[in-house]
Amino acid sequence: MRPLEITLSVLLTIYLIWPHPRPFAVRLFPALALILALAHFGLEGYRWQMIPLYVLTPLLTISSLMKITGPSDWKPLASYLILILLALSIAVPILLPVPKIPTPSGPFQIGTSIYELNDTSRQELYSGRDETRRFMIQVWYPAEVKDGDVRAPWMANAEIFAPAIAGFLEMPSYFLDHLALADSPAYLEVPPAETDKPYPVILFSHGWQGFNAQNTEQAVELASRGYVVIGIQHTYGAVLTVFPDGTVAPNNPKALPENADDPNYEVVARKLVDQWAGDMSFALNQLSDWDKEAGNPFFQKLDLERVGVYGHSTGGGAAIQFCGTDSRCKAVLGMDPFMRPVSAEVIENGVSQPAFFMFSQGWADITDSKNNGLFDQFYPNVSNGKGAIVIAGTRHYDFSDLPLLSPIAPQLGLKGPLNGQRVTEIVDSYLLDFFEMELNNKPSHLFDGSFKTFQEVKVRK
Repeated sequence: MRPLEITLSVLLTIYLIWPHPRPFAVRLFPALALILALAHFGLEGYRWQMIPLYVLTPLLTISSLMKITGPSDWKPLASYLILILLALSIAVPILLPVPKIPTPSGPFQIGTSIYELNDTSRQELYSGRDETRRFMIQVWYPAEVKDGDVRAPWMANAEIFAPAIAGFLEMPSYFLDHLALADSPAYLEVPPAETDKPYPVILFSHGWQGFNAQNTEQAVELASRGYVVIGIQHTYGAVLTVFPDGTVAPNNPKALPENADDPNYEVVARKLVDQWAGDMSFALNQLSDWDKEAGNPFFQKLDLERVGVYGHSTGGGAAIQFCGTDSRCKAVLGMDPFMRPVSAEVIENGVSQPAFFMFSQGWADITDSKNNGLFDQFYPNVSNGKGAIVIAGTRHYDFSDLPLLSPIAPQLGLKGPLNGQRVTEIVDSYLLDFFEMELNNKPSHLFDGSFKTFQEVKVRK
């Protein structure tokens, strides 16, 4: 809950649990709560989870003022019922809070900007129309921030995205409307920080029905350490895509067969991942143009000789596919990489770049899965493997921001039992150390071969 929401709840709780007769000052608490509720509407923003409290506040205000001005025949039972209602009112916004992205630990302030890219050399495969491939990217970068600059939302167009994400998670469409109130530690459309040495670049690829801001915590952490991070929104593979002209491109379920036993699964999946790898390639082309374009905010600020790539799930497979076919990739990291879309050539030849992989226990424990079998074929062919680990107590979405949606995320299937802060600490440590080691030539004790820094981390067998 946010500060004014907490204060509102505390005032009403104190009022209701205070034994009779209440002091005059305590009787004024509901009226004060009503004033704070009005301030909350303007400063923090309305959200549906607070509706019971919004209703309860004026009712208690009227009741308390009536008791001040004259005798009351209210019975204790009414107070108990109202107290129960208050408890339920407080529980809902606690269980569905406004997500908060943790403050990053690096020395840089962070900026973020969103761009549409149009690759006229490729056709769109999934729209059903004769058109070229266009997609969105979000860039996080070290920034020059001044007074008056505005925090960026966690996700752009949240009023459109939130119902789609809720549907994907099998929740009512309105359940996540409050995501429009969530901001991030990054500032919107601020200039990149000046630098004597261009910043290394990292591409991020989301999973099937994911979105480019799903790993914002990791993106801002990397940007705070001096990286330019590009989150790619893979049109028709993402949960949906919203273009600046207002066009909404929904997920195309035919792009990846729902039936994993479909005999054409690999053929269809490889077509999808080739399209995603093409998005990464074109994004790098665009970054190269920006770096050479005088007057562009990123002019001479991008080091395209130091490019890292990472991805989650299907995006992890796309990252492997891209790095197996494009030498501009200098290091690759996969989080629960989905291997079935990766081409047979890359499975057989591996990748030449330094490569590291993190698996959730939820995926690693399915030892006989086709995905694990393909990874077991692939990894011995990686010429510069830095390891493959399993994080105990985690599930597939622990590698994303989705566990921030609720403290009962484990019960919703969004994470494993391992504490969320601990998961973030472990994942960020390996993510940062890997790219610092491979792109900035910094030594790392995490990669000394033992993987014993965190007791939850095991070497994948």
